[in-house]
This record gives sequence, structure tokens and C-alpha cells, in this order.
Amino acid sequence: MRTARRGAFARERAGDADELDRAEGRDRRRGGAQGARPLDEARDEQGHVTRAAARLGMTQPACSHALGRLRRALGDPLLVRGTRGAMVPTPRAEALAPGLRAALRGLASAIRGEARFDPGAARRTFRVATGDYAELVLLPPLLSLLAREAPGIDVWMLPLSLTREGVVAQLSSGAVDVVIGPPRRGWPEGLYLRPIFDERFRCVVRRGHPAARRALTLDRYCALSHLLVAPRGTPGSLVDDALAALGRSRRVAATVSHFLVAPHVVAATDLMATLGARIVDATAAPLGLAVLPPPLELAGFSFAMIWHERTHHDPAQRWLRDQLARAAS
Repeated sequence: MRTARRGAFARERAGDADELDRAEGRDRRRGGAQGARPLDEARDEQGHVTRAAARLGMTQPACSHALGRLRRALGDPLLVRGTRGAMVPTPRAEALAPGLRAALRGLASAIRGEARFDPGAARRTFRVATGDYAELVLLPPLLSLLAREAPGIDVWMLPLSLTREGVVAQLSSGAVDVVIGPPRRGWPEGLYLRPIFDERFRCVVRRGHPAARRALTLDRYCALSHLLVAPRGTPGSLVDDALAALGRSRRVAATVSHFLVAPHVVAATDLMATLGARIVDATAAPLGLAVLPPPLELAGFSFAMIWHERTHHDPAQRWLRDQLARAAS
């Protein structure tokens, strides 16, 4: 038992010594970090601590305290009184000077770098949450821009949450940098919104469909069977709201959850789809679709960029948002 107590006591003493060493190491690091600028300025001011403090915006006691911590951390006085009474650097301080000055320049450069973003030299991945419609509209021109101007930038398109709470969570957690979706109202504080593009409607049927052979009237439109894109899986749309305002309705024979699926379904069936003009422009010719103007006034729809306040002032994030806007133009 006596041996066990002695061993435990020795381990306790050793643990205390290790903790003391760690504490002293932390003190040395803090002393070095806090005293570096005062020492550098004091050297420039021929050891005059008061003038060094003024240049740093510090009080003289605070500057002296920082130098004192650095002296204790290094075990060297660093500044001593010379033959003419002025403070002069010790050999250790002189040896530290080149590395210290380089480290301070590096720190200043890093801080300044936060205020700049060089897309041509940057290597970075941005994450954008959106649906397949905006992916089709934005990604080809965006990637073309990046290939020319920012070849080290990667863009990952991620699924867009279908709920307001989910979108807020995507942005606030940092899972995505920007969300692109409908500009809904009632977003909480801390989110920013910027319209990115507007869209108008076109009607499409397969080439050879009877509806493609004559003018599309409202009666003929309502008599057809329609395909609806319903990302949320719920009935209703801007088109159905516009028809209801006229006291009319249409038969929705099928729904799909993705915009890019709709043209392919139309090409293989007798259904009509009323889609955004950009997706129609991209798919009508390859799929052999006939394009018709809607027979009623439709307001169209919009997309907007949404981002969190934590990235609002970041230069790289501002650059990303500008490139997305360019791609949409």
C-alpha cells in the first residue's frame, strides 16, 4: 500500500508538472503573439516604448506589459539601455527581427486578403441549392464563365429544400452558400433576396398533335388533357389560378415532380404542358415539340437568390452572386 501511494503521488506530481509545462507553453505563445507588434514598433522607434505605443494605438503601460510578457516568454530582456541612455535591441531581438517582420507582414496580408477575392487564382467550391429548372437555366452559362475567368472555382448544385424552414436551415448552417428559388414573402430576418430572372409561359405538345395544327383558343386549351409540374406534389398552379379567375378549369391528367421530365413526357404522349419559356427553348427542337402561345394572360414567375447575413459581406460570396446574375442575363 505504501508503494502504491508513493506511485500515485509520483504520478500526481508528474501530472502537475505536465500541466505546468502546458500552461507555460500557452503563456509563451500568448506572450509572443501579444508582444510581437510592440517589439517591432519599439525597434523602429529606437527602443522608445511610449512612441511605439502611440503608433499602435495602445497606452504606454499596455505596451510595456506586452513587451514584458514577451521578455518572460523568451527569457531575454530584448531591449536594454545603451551607452547613450537610449534603449537598444539585444542580439536575441536582432535575430528575431527578420522573422518577426515577415510574420507581421504575412498577418497583415492575410487580413487584407479577407477584403479581396481573386477569382482567377482562387481554388474553392461553392454550393448552390436549387431545383432542376434553375440548374438548366444557370449552370451551362455559369460553367462557361468560370472556365474563362475562374478555372479553379467549382460549383456543386444541391437539392433545394421544399419548405421555408428547410431553406433557412440550409443557409444558416452553412450547408449551402446561396439558394435559388421562388421569391416568397415572409422570409425571417437575417436573409437577403435578389431577383435573378423572370420567366414567361409557353405551351408545348408533341409535333403532330392535333392541337398544333390550328390556333389554340381558350376552349381548346381547357378541353385538352394536361401535364402539370408539381415539385411539392400538391395540386394547383399559377395557370390554374388564372383559369379560375376566368371561371374556367382544365383537366390535369398527370403530374411530375421535375421540370426536365415534363418535355419528355409531352413528346411521348398527347398531353399538353404549360412550361417556362427557357426550358421550352432548350428542349423543343431536340424532342420535336410544337410550341404554342398560351390562350390566356399569364403573369409568369420569377427566381431569386437568397443568402444568409453571415455571407452578405464576404467578397467571394458577393462575386459568386454576381456570376449567377450574369449567367441568368
